Amino acid sequence: MERTQRTAGAVIGSAVGDALGGPFEFGPQGAFSARFPRQGTDSEMRGGGGWDPGEATDDTQMAVQVAESLLERGGLDPPDVFARFQRWAASEPKDIGLQTEDVLTNGMPWDLAAGVHFQVNTRAAGNGSLMRASTSAVHFARAGRHTTMDAARRIAVLTHGDRAAWEGTAIFHELVRVALDGGDPLAALPATRDLVHPEHRPRYASVLAPSWHPDQATESNGAVWPCLGSAVWALRTTASFEDAIRAAIDLGGDTDTVAAVTGGLAGGYYGLDAIPVRWTDPLHVPLPGFDGRVLRLPELLDLAHRLDTESPFSRDDPTPVPTG
Repeated sequence: MERTQRTAGAVIGSAVGDALGGPFEFGPQGAFSARFPRQGTDSEMRGGGGWDPGEATDDTQMAVQVAESLLERGGLDPPDVFARFQRWAASEPKDIGLQTEDVLTNGMPWDLAAGVHFQVNTRAAGNGSLMRASTSAVHFARAGRHTTMDAARRIAVLTHGDRAAWEGTAIFHELVRVALDGGDPLAALPATRDLVHPEHRPRYASVLAPSWHPDQATESNGAVWPCLGSAVWALRTTASFEDAIRAAIDLGGDTDTVAAVTGGLAGGYYGLDAIPVRWTDPLHVPLPGFDGRVLRLPELLDLAHRLDTESPFSRDDPTPVPTG
């Protein structure tokens, strides 16, 4: 399979999972299969819960903001990413996480806002940095393991002051990198865990273990640990993109984000052709605060291609992440 299939699969797969999962957010387990018991007979992109059919949520909207900053700035420019997030948040999007909203609207500068939030609230390990990571994972994949994980942490810290969120996003970046290179992200888990900060390594070792099941989670899947663990579980226990997404949404809870993370991993692994056309045709990503723009499949495919081919990195490049 060509790399272009995998990079497109990661970006489109995440957006598809997000759009499919959005209408079931905070619902019960099994709701997706109860509503759509038969696969492939009709499109499951029917919307609901305030979402139009095929409409992506804040997960993909923020992923696009990261992508466009990386491309327009020629690398990682944290103040620019944060400013785009702020512009989006100020436009009153349909959905925005409580923590993310507070960080983006508390009036603090980009390099202090998340840290201050964490100091005040003492809890900031939500999955909000993980949900938007598909585009940055594609862009930094050619840089190699250490650089892509470092970039993930630097983007995560813009909205999440808890290092647990940084580490979960870093793991996702590395698993996508492995998939884009044609490897097995599940086989890469032991080596990836070794690169997690020691303080957080045991928690991630638990939720990423082959024996772990989402029913064993000690927090809701709105937290970064069970969210990532659930996505890995969905990939491990199924044999197709469709089945992985279905399993992720049927877990209930924060369905759009769990499915978005699952879609990024499964899309990178199985490739674009594994994603049903009935899911990609109605897919669209509104961008509140950005002149009414709406990205559809052709624009998202172009974005995925540019994120990979316009990356400033080569496989053996040891240089640090460039900043603007």
